[in-house]
Amino acid sequence: MSNATLKKSALVVSAHSADFVWRAGGAIALHHAQGYDVHVVCLSFGERGESAKLWRKGNMTEEKVKASRREEANAAAEILGASIEFFDMGDYPLRADKEALFRLADVYRRVQPHFVLTHSLKDPYNYDHPLATHLAQEARIIAQAEGYRPGEPVVGAPPVYCFEPHQPEQCEWKPDVLLDITSVWDKKYQAIQCMAGQEHLWEYYTRVAQQRGVQAKRNVGITSSRDIIYGEGYQSIFPRVTEDLA
Repeated sequence: MSNATLKKSALVVSAHSADFVWRAGGAIALHHAQGYDVHVVCLSFGERGESAKLWRKGNMTEEKVKASRREEANAAAEILGASIEFFDMGDYPLRADKEALFRLADVYRRVQPHFVLTHSLKDPYNYDHPLATHLAQEARIIAQAEGYRPGEPVVGAPPVYCFEPHQPEQCEWKPDVLLDITSVWDKKYQAIQCMAGQEHLWEYYTRVAQQRGVQAKRNVGITSSRDIIYGEGYQSIFPRVTEDLA
């Protein structure tokens, strides 16, 4: 079996161009360091609803905002070690047609991810987020279907993890995975600092990472030698299949 066949990969489906940084930047950097090819799909640039600082500058157009957000996301992805592409589907509202669904299914086929990261299934504060999740889920199903583009390699059953929403309690999001990102926190924070259009969130997501780090440390036990400081939380959609519960 060739090295190319053995290569592991991951897919991140992000509603807006900064979401993957705040919510999954640690996972991306960590798995890149482990040899994964991580690919990010940004469904929109967040040009309307998540770029207030840019619009307040005045003399701004939607195309200028998109260009700025693309530049930020490209820089962040490079720091984290991910490849990235932009669907430019618009935001507030984000809407998907069949062509967008098939386009994402084609990404699944191309990437052949070993796992997928995307948004929570519910978010009453931002309807773009669950739409992105449902699109990611449906595209996964289509990519598994033998009758879709017959002759292409189908996708297996990669686990799907929902990363942390801004207000988890209202989104009915409860983490069942706590990921230790201490070793790559510097990379994540560098990527966070690329998001100049949303500087007000830099320290917020630093505090989130510290809180999840505390919880992760407690869950491995106070006698553990692991010095966990920063973490990310994830909620799995599908059950884990295993022969070992340790």
